[in-house]
Amino acid sequence: MEQKPSFGQKYPALKDILSFLVFVGAVALGAFILNSFIFRSYNVIGGSMENTLQSGDRVIVNRIPVSLAHLNEKEYIPERGQIVVFANGGTSSLTNCDPLDGVTDQYIIKRVIAFPGERVTVENSVLTVYNEEHPEGFNPDEATRKSANDGPKANIAGSVNMIVPKGEIFVSGDNREGSNSYDSRNGLGTIPFCRIVGPVASRIFPFTSMRFF
Repeated sequence: MEQKPSFGQKYPALKDILSFLVFVGAVALGAFILNSFIFRSYNVIGGSMENTLQSGDRVIVNRIPVSLAHLNEKEYIPERGQIVVFANGGTSSLTNCDPLDGVTDQYIIKRVIAFPGERVTVENSVLTVYNEEHPEGFNPDEATRKSANDGPKANIAGSVNMIVPKGEIFVSGDNREGSNSYDSRNGLGTIPFCRIVGPVASRIFPFTSMRFF
């Protein structure tokens, strides 16, 4: 009995097209999953994070802890001193966690300084955080790697005396001289947890300066 040709044998060109479409779809789905739940990459623009990060650096953001927190129906809370990327929402309310339309910098990179209920002050070029564990205040940068070429700069501009609202964090760039960093000290305001994309895991470019954070 003669066997009928299969679909692929009968329409080889169509089979190739369908195979290609399936391949493209699988790649697109994989890229979507990686970008949404595992990692994202961003270019650093501007000098607000000098000396730790330079304009033009390419960084990888770890999405896994954020995805796991959301899977458990919790807000992701970063660690003090971590560098995080978050969606720019200006001074929008906590309930609005979508980036603002027309905002040039849709995503911003800064360092985590303080958490809800903590008091933050900037006086005489000194940044201090007060909480129940440290009623006399402490320097939030002490746990951050600092050297001549890395970490927050010593000179801190501005005058701040505030309590971080519930569900938000206080952030600052590492280049705190003058108006070099638009952050929680000078106009950006505190950042709702729901805007956080994730912590910066590594710098992958330039290749000569690759490192983990």
